[in-house]
Amino acid sequence: MELTYYADFAVRLVNTEEPGRARDTLNSVEAVRDLFGEARHAARRAGEADVTRLRGVRTRLRAVFTAASEGNERQAVDLLNSLLLEYPSSPQISGHDHLDDSGRPRWHLHLAEHPSNATAGYAAIACMGLAFQLTDLGVDRLGICEAAPCRNAYIDTSTNRSKRYCSDRCATRANVAAYRARKRREREPNGRTAEDSQPSSATGER
Repeated sequence: MELTYYADFAVRLVNTEEPGRARDTLNSVEAVRDLFGEARHAARRAGEADVTRLRGVRTRLRAVFTAASEGNERQAVDLLNSLLLEYPSSPQISGHDHLDDSGRPRWHLHLAEHPSNATAGYAAIACMGLAFQLTDLGVDRLGICEAAPCRNAYIDTSTNRSKRYCSDRCATRANVAAYRARKRREREPNGRTAEDSQPSSATGER
């Protein structure tokens, strides 16, 4: 797996909580295992304690995305560095299951599993993947969705650095809300449009 893949672990964890809707899907051992996605074998160590542990990591990762979205680059980096120190990873060169046309391995960096518990393993690969994206793309590529009440985290991989929402659905909802807000501002309290309320410059003919 490439390190860019691991960055999604951070996004996936942060987005198990929706503060604006008071929702939290990280509430069971099975939810912890689901976070690992295709790496289900790495989730076999998951237990009840990992629900609480991962919620703590989630809070700290959200702070990284929030600081980045607010333009606090140094704070975002410091917060992520703190996580990297607490949850170190073990990069290894791997070529398993990746062969080119001649049958030679396609070497890539792989993050080895952490042996202690599911939280340590998940946090290590999530933080390392996020660190790779941050240094490769820039801190400003980490964001928090601007479509209220959504506060999902995202990584902007667009070519023009224009992403402001976590999904097309949120972008559409935000555009519709902005359009309706403009229409409301164009109307006066009595329901007439601003154009209708302008005094006429013409004097009536006698």
